[in-house]
Amino acid sequence: MKATVFIAYIFLLMYFVVGVAFIYLFVLVVRALRKYIKSEPVRKEKAESAKSLGEVIKRYRTQRKMTQEFVAESLGVSRQAVSKWESGVSHS
Repeated sequence: MKATVFIAYIFLLMYFVVGVAFIYLFVLVVRALRKYIKSEPVRKEKAESAKSLGEVIKRYRTQRKMTQEFVAESLGVSRQAVSKWESGVSHS
């Protein structure tokens, strides 16, 4: 009889531990979702400020008053390639 009671207590303890683990997991998921939802403005700002390589090339080229031809010669490519990069037509 004592062994049966002992086994029953072991099972109750096991169910309690599993229950606490699920509650803890639930709390972690809720915290992660709240953090993700609160970060939406930051994610939108990063997406808006993300620039393509062509946009960066064009910005620096114009700031330094360089022509597409000069950049092309410096890189060993055609002027049309630089133009395509800046316009986003070509990604390579």
